[in-house]
Amino acid sequence: MGVADRRPRVVVVRGHLTAPWDLRSWQHLPSRFDVACLVTGSNKFDLEGVAFEQTRLRTLRDFLPRGRVGDVAAAMIGDRYLNLDSALAGADIVHAAELSFWFSAEAARLRPKHGYKLVVTVWETLPLLATFRNRRARAYRERMLETADLFLASTERARAALLVEGVEPERIELSYPGIDVERFGTAALAVSTPGEHVLISPGRLVWEKAHQDVMRAIAALHKGIVTPPPGAEVRLLIVGSGPEQERLRSYSEELGLGNAVEFHAVPYDDMPGLYARSSCMILASLSHARGERYFGDVPHLFWEEQFGLVLAEAMAAGLPIIASSSGAIPEVVGPSAAYFAPGDWMGLAAHLAEGPLTRPPGERVHYPEELIHRYSTVAAGERLAAAYDRVLAS
Repeated sequence: MGVADRRPRVVVVRGHLTAPWDLRSWQHLPSRFDVACLVTGSNKFDLEGVAFEQTRLRTLRDFLPRGRVGDVAAAMIGDRYLNLDSALAGADIVHAAELSFWFSAEAARLRPKHGYKLVVTVWETLPLLATFRNRRARAYRERMLETADLFLASTERARAALLVEGVEPERIELSYPGIDVERFGTAALAVSTPGEHVLISPGRLVWEKAHQDVMRAIAALHKGIVTPPPGAEVRLLIVGSGPEQERLRSYSEELGLGNAVEFHAVPYDDMPGLYARSSCMILASLSHARGERYFGDVPHLFWEEQFGLVLAEAMAAGLPIIASSSGAIPEVVGPSAAYFAPGDWMGLAAHLAEGPLTRPPGERVHYPEELIHRYSTVAAGERLAAAYDRVLAS
């Protein structure tokens, strides 16, 4: 095969965060692209079912203890790939993520040597600049701003943050992520009508996902503080795992919710079935500011909800959505959802009592077809291909 006939090689770089749901859009790229992803020994997700090349690569983190001790040690000394040079040799495009992740900075560091184009997806919706980043993140950010050829903003809010960070408008494109809309839609059609209202609150079990606020809203309904419709039986399904699990379980018991709340950590492939059996999805995200610091460094880690893939999944499943107005949530769903202020659990309870709980359990709602297609892996693959064509032509 001659040089002119060779397919452009795209290498996806995500450090230990290479996730199957993130990679699905690359599986819909035109066949004229040759796609691979780097997978570390400490990767946090199972990549079974990913249909393109996976390149195994060790990192410094792989040689440190498991758990938080190893995570802190890697952050202190700076994680890095081992033998990344050979893994990126021959790449035409390297696709990284965010401004201040070590793995993106590693890809930027080798760009001058190998001459590939560097594309960066950005979900971050807060322009932290240098002031609100730790010392390593400041250096990584500077390298990315200097080196990247194209930034793909996952929302308009992320695009605005990039502009404030100092990225020129011509180096930014809006590129929404995608989910397998057909799987979520088909599952919803295949489930018989449930006999009770199941409310699903998906997300990692951490404070900022606000599962505690959802439980407060359910308690308000159970205790009659907010009056539910007559005969409405409500059960809450919290889906995820994380460090707050035991505290959330204890809180559920203290609220007197008993069997009305269930906790499940399920494989991603099981999510369409859970949406199909639910009456409403709740995304109660809070804005988050935690004063972590390295020794002698500035506080860091500020967050608000970014894109929220569960929003696209719920829309594809025809599931009613009640969400907080944190970050980019209103942009993603638009007027099709009911909104409450972050932390307003009484407002959430009122929305439940006046909305999904007044309808038959499991009843679907209609979302605009254009909106659902916008967040499909097919459309996301088309956006990726257009971005790659642009940088290769420059």
